[in-house]
Parts: sequence; structure tokens; C-alpha cells
Amino acid sequence: MGVVSYDFEITTPVPLAKMFKAVVLDSDNLIPKVLPQAIKSVEVLKGNGGPGTIKLITFSEGSQYKTMKHKVEALDKENFTYSYSIIKGDVLGTTFEKISYEAKITASPEGGSVCKNTSKYFTIGEVDTTEEKIKAGKEKASAMFKAIEAYLLANPDAY
Repeated sequence: MGVVSYDFEITTPVPLAKMFKAVVLDSDNLIPKVLPQAIKSVEVLKGNGGPGTIKLITFSEGSQYKTMKHKVEALDKENFTYSYSIIKGDVLGTTFEKISYEAKITASPEGGSVCKNTSKYFTIGEVDTTEEKIKAGKEKASAMFKAIEAYLLANPDAY
């Protein structure tokens, strides 16, 4: 098994606590609302949102994927960190055993926040992960983050 890792960072004018609550704590409700063309639903299959929680994400009609399961690995509300892994689903295909994400949101000097994300792709065997797949993953993460940011800026009383 090989591991391919990449880092991703994005800055937003949305304050730290508000961004963490939206992106992490309420993402199950918010993401299908702000990205209905991508995510149809998020259902908790096991757990209470903390470590060990298993979620089923159902993609919207027309997506190249149907569903995926992700497992919450760690959640630290005081330090604004969150990690989870995609453990099952057609997103993994025959190339990946799992994909893990670690996110940390910090305050920016301007009053907004900075989200730093590390993604690790655990390949099955000695498969080469293409730059195109990694780039596509970064673009999807950025689009999701920007959609949440746009919602929060348009709805300042939310969260």
C-alpha cells in the first residue's frame, strides 16, 4: 500500500467559531442545503458525531458516484480540528483503500479564518495516483468550502 498526501489551505472572512460550526459540526445539514447538485443527503448510521461515528453520504442524481461512508476519526471542538476517512463507496474505486482528511481551522489576523487540510490517499498495492485525481479532489474541497462561505456571508445570523 502506498500513501499520497497533499495539503490544501483556504482563507475566508468568516470568523473561526462560525466557520467550524458550519463546516464541521453542522455539515450534515448544511452541505446538502448549499450543494444540492452534489450531495443529496448525509445520514448518521452509528454514533453521535464524535470519533467512531459512521455517516452515509448519498450523492445527487447525475453524479458519477452513488454513495460513500465516512468515519469520524477525531473531533476537537476546543482546538477546532477534525479528521475523518472515507472508508467505503464507489469514490474509492479499485485504486484506494481509504482517503483520510485532517482539518484545522485557525483565526486569521483580519478576523476571519484559515482552514488547513491534509488529505492522504491510501492506495491498494502500488498504484500511481494521478495529479488529475488530486487536482479534482482539491477543486471539490475548495468548491464546498466556498459554497459554505457564500451561505454564511449571505446569512450573517446563521450560526
